[in-house]
Amino acid sequence: MSAAPEDRPFTFRHITPAGPITPVTRELAEEVPIAIEFNGIGYAVLMATPADVEELVLGFTLAERLIGREDAPFEVDVHATEQGIIARATLPEERTEALLSRVRHRASESSCGICGVENLEQAIRPLPSVTVSTRADKQAVFRALGELKGHQPLNARTGAAHAAALVAADGTIRLAREDVGRHNAFDKLIGAMWRRGWTWDGGFALLSSRCSYELVEKAVLADCPLLVTISAPTRLAAERAAGAGLALVALARADSILLFGEGGLDLDQ
Repeated sequence: MSAAPEDRPFTFRHITPAGPITPVTRELAEEVPIAIEFNGIGYAVLMATPADVEELVLGFTLAERLIGREDAPFEVDVHATEQGIIARATLPEERTEALLSRVRHRASESSCGICGVENLEQAIRPLPSVTVSTRADKQAVFRALGELKGHQPLNARTGAAHAAALVAADGTIRLAREDVGRHNAFDKLIGAMWRRGWTWDGGFALLSSRCSYELVEKAVLADCPLLVTISAPTRLAAERAAGAGLALVALARADSILLFGEGGLDLDQ
């Protein structure tokens, strides 16, 4: 499909306020279109890093509510082409109506009148409640923040990738995924957990990004008890998290964190 990054080096000119201009070679993060098909129906095209594509599709399917977290993971066939990647999956027959309903809404994004109202309702759909709790304390959050950089090899090489990590209750990072898109990285992590049969087990999710409402929704739909992000949330994200019982920590830095709402994190330790 495309040459590996190391086979296609890019040379730039390094410029400082004072001093010589010097050529430097950098590896750039890959970003390709990934076309997702369910049951033979073209559903979405994501711009993403071409790694862990099966896990990306699994997590994306949960986030789209095409499948429930009580369902078993499914197989994804991945095909590389010169234009990008095609990922094909077959959903269970009982999910057909949900698939067709979402396809109809996605196809009417430019509609007006009552169709537009329906699209708004689809954009802000009711969320289930989070059913589990975290056992993490504030020290676990700080420990995970200190470990995160070591789980970002792609970002270390390119400076252009987000990370999503599954963190144990003691702050140890159990699993991490990277992508140029923050949403994709989280989908990959959730998909990887689902495929392995892993739960949050009293831990939490740590994201190297701002906290948008879409990321809150992904966390809630994955039954995540605590979401920690590097940057601040939007008002809608904070409101959606509170309404679903998702504990939210933002502006997470090595020396301070910001806890939104009551509870969700042991502050006595």
